[in-house]
Amino acid sequence: MTSPATAADLRLGVVVAGIALVLVTGLMFGWLARRIRQPMVIGEIFAGIALGPSVLGFLPGHLTDKLFPAAARPLLSAVSQVGLVLFMFLVGWEFEKRLLRPHRTAALVISLSSIGVAFTLGVGVASLLYGRHAQIAGHHISFFAFALFLGAAMSVTAFPVLARILTDNGLTKSRVGTLALAGAAVDDVLAWCMLAYVSAVVSAGGRTGTMVRIAVLAALYVAVMLFLVRPLLAVVVGRWAASGQWRSLLIFLCAGAFLSSWATTWIGIHAIFGAFLFGFVMPREPAGPLTEHLRKPLDHIGLVLLPVFFIVTGLGVNIGGLGPRQYLELAAIISVACAGKLLGAILPARILGFSWSESSALGLLMNTRGLTELVILNAAVGLGVLDGQMFTMMVIMALVTTALAGPLLPRTRAFREPVPERGARGSALADAVR
Repeated sequence: MTSPATAADLRLGVVVAGIALVLVTGLMFGWLARRIRQPMVIGEIFAGIALGPSVLGFLPGHLTDKLFPAAARPLLSAVSQVGLVLFMFLVGWEFEKRLLRPHRTAALVISLSSIGVAFTLGVGVASLLYGRHAQIAGHHISFFAFALFLGAAMSVTAFPVLARILTDNGLTKSRVGTLALAGAAVDDVLAWCMLAYVSAVVSAGGRTGTMVRIAVLAALYVAVMLFLVRPLLAVVVGRWAASGQWRSLLIFLCAGAFLSSWATTWIGIHAIFGAFLFGFVMPREPAGPLTEHLRKPLDHIGLVLLPVFFIVTGLGVNIGGLGPRQYLELAAIISVACAGKLLGAILPARILGFSWSESSALGLLMNTRGLTELVILNAAVGLGVLDGQMFTMMVIMALVTTALAGPLLPRTRAFREPVPERGARGSALADAVR
């Protein structure tokens, strides 16, 4: 009989081999994606789906179960969560107020409009889908939680992927590019706040007392982060950067991101919000040394760990489990997702004086959901709000809406000339998701 230690070693060996397969497959699919003018992250997400039950699982021999057995999946999930926490820390760190300064009013109007319209349409389609997706493993999901998650998922824009698309299409310093980056930055902040609220609602389970406790603790947590942790971080980062203690500082920041994630989990809010807010309160200066010694190493860690997150996502996507009714639901989801962002961005842009080509480009860019969508969807599954079919349909929607921007943007003829004094640097995080 195999000893427990040997069994544990075998599970670890399977996980390590699985990670190697994930990295190689993600690299191949990512290269193919770039060949067809798509962000590499699109290919990596498809790699995760291909290794899951949708493709590899259809082949004889149950290859998906052999390569990623049930006993090893918790370890894979743990590795993916480490990558996700560090990714969210970088997302928060990449947010810069100066992105908003050149187009503050326009960015806020377009962002809030696109979120509002998409969220409203998302809640509307949730009312049509809820009856067939209200039970998960015998557990009843409230319509309020289901509708909030669907509305939030329809509302997001993926800032890192958007930055990559802008770079690939030569729009980074154009009026459209800077405005899209600013709008996506606002979208990101509001999306994580919405996710924090929704996760608190689900954690409270309809109990008013629990919801009040979560709200009070969350408010205290945000206050501590803004008024205590932020100035302390400024002192620590300033001193350690001046003395060149980069290795210690990197370890300290990773520990801080993990502790902040634990704090929000304990409060009743999803862990990714803690990582995001810890990055949000990080000092931005000295910009050059921080980018060279801290952001780049964290980006490189993400290059290895994020593909594991994609495979964990792909293992939950089962396209073969969709029937004719689900394909009709998928068509409705994609239509609503596109309509919400396109109408929500194009109409206010036209009112603000942008041309049709610029407004169309903004709508397409704000419609990219990418990795940000996957984060929200995985949070929804972890909280028990989405069943397998809804998860599969929402992942497909994220891929479709993200993939549309690349081939359609050149047709908009949006202005590509740099805008004096309004340029925004490309996101360093964009290179991590390429």
